[in-house]
Amino acid sequence: MKLTIFSRVLIGYFILILLVISMGIYTFYQMAKVSEVTQSILTINNRMIDRSEKLSDMIYSQVRYEKKFIITKDHLFYNEFLRLQNDFHQTLNEMVPSEDFPQTGLHLKNIKEFYKNYQSLIHEEAKHIKAGAADSHLSLHETEKEEATQSIILEIETLKSAIRENATDKINILYAVGTELRKMGMLMTGAFILIGILVSLFIHRSIKIPVSLLKTKTREIGRGNFTGDIHLSSPPELADLAEAFNLMCHKLNDLNKMKSDFFSFITHELRAPLSTIKLGIDLLQHGAEGPITKGQEEMLSVIQKESLRLIGLVNSILDLSKMEAGMMSFHLKPQPIAPLIDQTLRELRLLVDSKNIILETLVTEGLPMIKIDSERILQALRNIVGNAVKFTPQGGQIKVLARPADHGVEVSVTDTGPGIPKENLITIFEKFQQAMTDKTIPNQGTGLGLAIAKQIIIHHGGKIWAKSQLGHGSTFIFFLPA
Repeated sequence: MKLTIFSRVLIGYFILILLVISMGIYTFYQMAKVSEVTQSILTINNRMIDRSEKLSDMIYSQVRYEKKFIITKDHLFYNEFLRLQNDFHQTLNEMVPSEDFPQTGLHLKNIKEFYKNYQSLIHEEAKHIKAGAADSHLSLHETEKEEATQSIILEIETLKSAIRENATDKINILYAVGTELRKMGMLMTGAFILIGILVSLFIHRSIKIPVSLLKTKTREIGRGNFTGDIHLSSPPELADLAEAFNLMCHKLNDLNKMKSDFFSFITHELRAPLSTIKLGIDLLQHGAEGPITKGQEEMLSVIQKESLRLIGLVNSILDLSKMEAGMMSFHLKPQPIAPLIDQTLRELRLLVDSKNIILETLVTEGLPMIKIDSERILQALRNIVGNAVKFTPQGGQIKVLARPADHGVEVSVTDTGPGIPKENLITIFEKFQQAMTDKTIPNQGTGLGLAIAKQIIIHHGGKIWAKSQLGHGSTFIFFLPA
């Protein structure tokens, strides 16, 4: 199944959307992880650190109150010790081991054991003080109390260090997630750009190539070439358009062939009566039917001139029809083109002089020999130079140049005529076409001369084109390979 243009664009967008969604899901997952770790640091690690600091402060305060109580025997200090004892237990109970940091449970358990031992020592001393025991008896537990408090403080510091290490590990996790997100972001951005370019190139290429073929074919149709088919299988829209183009080309080709056949038939049919008319005029002018008056002589001259023009037109149409149909035979052999240029200019000299046209010729010496049919090339030169003479005004100028170029010969004919509109520089070589401007004289030709010249040049493997600017004359150039 061939994908339509809409389907291709839709698939391209769908791929990009899938990539965006995938990146979004991945980013959402990583950001959720970042949020979870950050929340853990804020709500667990920082809170545990604060409570650990609080436990350390309360131990130091309890030690001070305990010593003051032993020295002064003031029960107010003992009551403060008991109050801090309750606060210590409450704070310690609030420090619940986290699931991601189970080591805290062991440290909390040790702190409870050490604190319990410390409490028992203080309560025992308090009983002796209340019973009126001697100070010497009280000093027996001083070393044990010191060891108990040092154990509690050391365990609290160990707990704080473990909590800080755990927080550092979590921060490292956040850094790793951030680094991974950054790398993945860069990777996905590059992937988006690359895939976007590839999708765009695929869509562009799948559309540009068929459109370019259609564009080329359209130009060929504009030049009168209706042969050849466009074979497109995809996209379906352009494939259908190509089929329509092919059908149009077949129809135009049939019409063109029908037109050529019609002209060929008509010209064949006209040749015989025109030849008879010409023969009759010749007989009358030579007195075959008796003497003729001066007026009759002038009338017969006009009729003869027009019949010759018609015969020339018929012959031109026949030649063009044969060339287009590939039925015209060309006898090619290596020979110079300079003599043909000289012969053409000699034949047109009278017409050139009658219009006071300045004719300049520049033929480069040592032109290569080229394979040509001299009669046909002479015909093309007559048509091109004759066309220049025809459209050059009185007192104008014509330049005929011939030079070697690209393993062949290039001939150019430049005039100072009215010029040709840009849009007519291609169609001017089609049959029955003339570039009409405000300065062009109507009915100045049949529009077959350049068409015949083009066919002759093409059949020799060459090419012909024109350059012009309105009001500044025209240049016709043709190239013939060696």
